[in-house]
Amino acid sequence: MWNFVRRAVRRNYGQDKEYYRIIDELFGFVPHNIELYKLALIHKSASLVLADGRQINNERLEFLGDAVIEAVTSDYLYIEFPDRQEGFLTQLRSKIVSRQSLNTIARTIGLDRYVIANPTGSTNQKHIYGDAFEAMIGAIYLDQGYEFANRLLINNIYYRYLNLDNLTDEETDFKSRLIEWCQKTHHTIAFETVHGRNYSSNHPIFDATVVIDGIRVGHGQGESKKEAEQCAAHSVSCAMSDEACGDILDKIDRLYRPKGTGVS
Repeated sequence: MWNFVRRAVRRNYGQDKEYYRIIDELFGFVPHNIELYKLALIHKSASLVLADGRQINNERLEFLGDAVIEAVTSDYLYIEFPDRQEGFLTQLRSKIVSRQSLNTIARTIGLDRYVIANPTGSTNQKHIYGDAFEAMIGAIYLDQGYEFANRLLINNIYYRYLNLDNLTDEETDFKSRLIEWCQKTHHTIAFETVHGRNYSSNHPIFDATVVIDGIRVGHGQGESKKEAEQCAAHSVSCAMSDEACGDILDKIDRLYRPKGTGVS
């Protein structure tokens, strides 16, 4: 009875009634500490600056939420796939908690309508909704506890919006696949990753290049080193099949490696 009354009062009265409605509509409960959720909606591009120069945004909650989501997802997959090995679980978890996946979830549940941001059109703006979703989970964890966040994420989000069969079949770890292929076919591989031309703390852009046997064969860009390297590896996979890669690298071997030398 009290919960019903509290929900009605907080949704319809007081200066924060709109925020209570947002959380109730998105996640189906009324928070204790609404300030956490208000903060979770503020992207760093729209940071509030205090008198002492400190910036207020959702980055700290995003950091916390990322850890909570990974822990809950690990628990979820361990139960859902009792017979699968660690490698499979790790890859599937990586797909679920990826920025792209969380960004899609945020848009699907309607969180994107409430995020406060000042987009500039730069690359690092494309994941602001997934970042806000992580921040929301961080807020839920602090406000309601881990068990509540666990149940909400699994029952209200994963069961409704994740298709594990599709995720299992989807290829996303192009870097690992390319490294494995090079190791199997005895070719050297390296990733050269540097700050992008317009890199700044508020605009973290990285450029990555895939180098196979000293030859630059793929390029990619992202807001983290990991993302840039995945994009670079993906560019290689899009350009040619395994067989085509093998044919080209065999030609490189014959042309550029001195006779009598071994494969490094």
